[in-house]
Amino acid sequence: MQPLKADSVNAVVKNGRLMLDEPTDLPEGQVVELVPLDEVLARGGDYLDDEERAELHRELEESIAEVEAGAELIDAEDLLAELRANAG
Repeated sequence: MQPLKADSVNAVVKNGRLMLDEPTDLPEGQVVELVPLDEVLARGGDYLDDEERAELHRELEESIAEVEAGAELIDAEDLLAELRANAG
């Protein structure tokens, strides 16, 4: 699914609610959080706190070291497809 951009999505307010006019393949009742892009970018592009970000960087450094040591890589698209297939 492509991200929705404010300049390309139509929305109207009905009874104090923001109603988007955007087709989606999400299931009925799915809750979607809308966050202004400026807010996401102001937070560094994610919602990680300092401890979570440090852990992410440690994991990334460990992964890079494993690859440099000859660990086998898995294509991300293949892994995501497998996870999606197993989720249903």
